[in-house]
Amino acid sequence: MDWQKTMLIAAMGAVVFTLIIRWSDFQESMAPAERLPAAERRAAPDSAAQELPAANESGASELPSIDNQHLDVPQQSQASSGARTISVHTDTLEVDIDLRGGDLTYLALPKHYAKLDRPDLPFVILNDSEFETYVSQSGLVGRNGTDTRDGRPVFQAEANEYRLEDGQDQLQVDLTYNQNGVHITKRFVFTRGDYLVDVIYLIDNQTDQPWQASLYGQIKRDSSEPGEKPGGLFTLNPYLGAAITTEDTRYKRIDFKDMRESSFQTTHQGGWVAMIQHYFVSAWIPNPDLTHNFHLRQLGNQDMFLMGFTSPTTQVAPGEQGVISAGFYSGPKYTHRLADIAPYLDLTVDYGWLWWLAKPLFSLLNWIHGFLGNWGLSIIALTIIIKAAFYKLSATSYRSMAKMRKLSPKMAELKERYGDDRQRMSQEVMKLYKTEKVNPLGGCLPVLVQMPVFLALYWVLMESVELRHAPFFLWIQDLSVRDPYFVLPLLMGLTMFVQFKLNPAPPDPTQARIMQMMPIVFTFLFLFFPAGLVLYWVTNNALSIAQQYFITRSIEREGKPKTA
Repeated sequence: MDWQKTMLIAAMGAVVFTLIIRWSDFQESMAPAERLPAAERRAAPDSAAQELPAANESGASELPSIDNQHLDVPQQSQASSGARTISVHTDTLEVDIDLRGGDLTYLALPKHYAKLDRPDLPFVILNDSEFETYVSQSGLVGRNGTDTRDGRPVFQAEANEYRLEDGQDQLQVDLTYNQNGVHITKRFVFTRGDYLVDVIYLIDNQTDQPWQASLYGQIKRDSSEPGEKPGGLFTLNPYLGAAITTEDTRYKRIDFKDMRESSFQTTHQGGWVAMIQHYFVSAWIPNPDLTHNFHLRQLGNQDMFLMGFTSPTTQVAPGEQGVISAGFYSGPKYTHRLADIAPYLDLTVDYGWLWWLAKPLFSLLNWIHGFLGNWGLSIIALTIIIKAAFYKLSATSYRSMAKMRKLSPKMAELKERYGDDRQRMSQEVMKLYKTEKVNPLGGCLPVLVQMPVFLALYWVLMESVELRHAPFFLWIQDLSVRDPYFVLPLLMGLTMFVQFKLNPAPPDPTQARIMQMMPIVFTFLFLFFPAGLVLYWVTNNALSIAQQYFITRSIEREGKPKTA
């Protein structure tokens, strides 16, 4: 197959691929047509909290199981209508804690805005309202557990509001509960500049009987979309669903459809279980030294899902104290921070099957940003580095195309002479290639070698939360969404048109017309791509044009006789 057909099929394939992805995005989208900003959907702090039921209408319990047996130990609940919500404010988190159960029912990120032009509205991850359910639950289950099918404990707090003050590195919020002589403190520890919350149970057993229970933590969420769509039209649909690490799989995705079909259970030392959306993640990280039971399941036949863990039983002897703890992370998908928290948690930054290329590319991009301080400039610098790394391969490709361009008059002559005899035409073309020492595939193979790097970089630019609301210059104030004035896509189309002009013209008129339409088609597609991604393509095209122009002129000069 000649280079023209190869290029045509590749271009058309890219168009078809993009359209299929867009159709998939349309089919899978479950977001309501109109929704209020998440911060405006926040439940009123003084509203009556809902007690964790023993069983819902379909008979399914929200409580986790121990040794695969649902809990059925009755216990008198202290739940009452007097339960309230307390609020916690740090430099990175705004949190509501429901005193019934001690659950996190609201969590927002003041350093990440819901919209670029609304700094007064922080991006909301957890929220429990009439519009959505996404909360973090934790408690104690088992023989002396405080959370049973009859109800959940109502904790006491010293204040209604807690705030991390200037000069304070940590904020400690204690909730207390007295269980028939056993004093239980549920402690939340918030750290400045971090999104990881330590959840610690302090057990003070002042009775004459041993106390034993197991810690559980779980995320309860419906399947609604977060409401924020990355980039815009014609972009890949980011994954929305659960993920877990197991003994056999470092990173296993289990979406809502999987949980509807069947529940998932596994036992693992350490580990984590997470709820993933574009740019952000919530995850429970239990004690890495213990073996835990993990569960992911649908709650009855409702549009509600539970993702969590249950730790092994902790026993506290009479007159002794015990500690049970776990970590809960809810915030942006910062790769290096997630890697520090737990093994493989950084894989929730989903770069796809090319993660082994994408991770070093992002590390390089992040390193460059440390010097330049601008993500747009960092993308340009990274593109230059990648282009330099593949300079020789690109030169081979452009040299082959330049030689093909030089042969265009002879190819046209052969077509005129043998156009009606396809077999003879093919023989003469191959003879011409051999005589002129031209490899018709020389322009394609180097490009194919580079494609994995380009695709990996695409995922880096799509998945990196660092680019969300990151400005470049002038009118581009957010590299994660489309160029508002379409300047970059138009520049991309122009550079693509120049590239085609530098390539040899297809001998077939139909192919030539289709090639002339390609810059227009791709310009239309790139109108809706994130500005950061388009900036990469514009830079790459501009560098390619310079290299291709230089090589083409060098090849053309080689064939000209030297003048005295």
